[in-house]
Amino acid sequence: MKKKIAIYPGSFDPVTNGHIDIIKRAVGIFDEVIVSVLSNREKKPLFTTEERMEMIKEAVKAIANVSVGSFSGLLVDYMKKHNSNVAIRGLRAVSDLDYEFQIAHINRELYPEMETVFFMPNAKYVYLSSSIVREAASFGGDLSKHLPANVKQALEKKFAK
Repeated sequence: MKKKIAIYPGSFDPVTNGHIDIIKRAVGIFDEVIVSVLSNREKKPLFTTEERMEMIKEAVKAIANVSVGSFSGLLVDYMKKHNSNVAIRGLRAVSDLDYEFQIAHINRELYPEMETVFFMPNAKYVYLSSSIVREAASFGGDLSKHLPANVKQALEKKFAK
């Protein structure tokens, strides 16, 4: 039987406990989950691609069958390279649906074998986003319950400068 590999793409700038929640649930469904950091030259991330990858690796080290990678360009090309036809996406609110719906359709047009699987976050993470975390961290907000410990430390260090 073919191994079912799912790709969880995103900017993860930074990874939050909401992302970790989705990863933990995804490994219960798929044989392997590859968390893939998008390197997007259009955006100005707080952390480099390498820093984000390292933070994710540390945060998921106790979760079996998870690996971390990065990509630029089309997600469908990255998926084909990794023999995957499943992309994982999180939907926090109805407002996410429109954008994700558009992306899922264009991806399927480019790669007809592709499926996008949407995960709703645990209720305690519905409002949580990387951009909100960055904003709160920039003002010294306590984010302990929203972030893996290593990510919290990295944010504190970044904003201490």
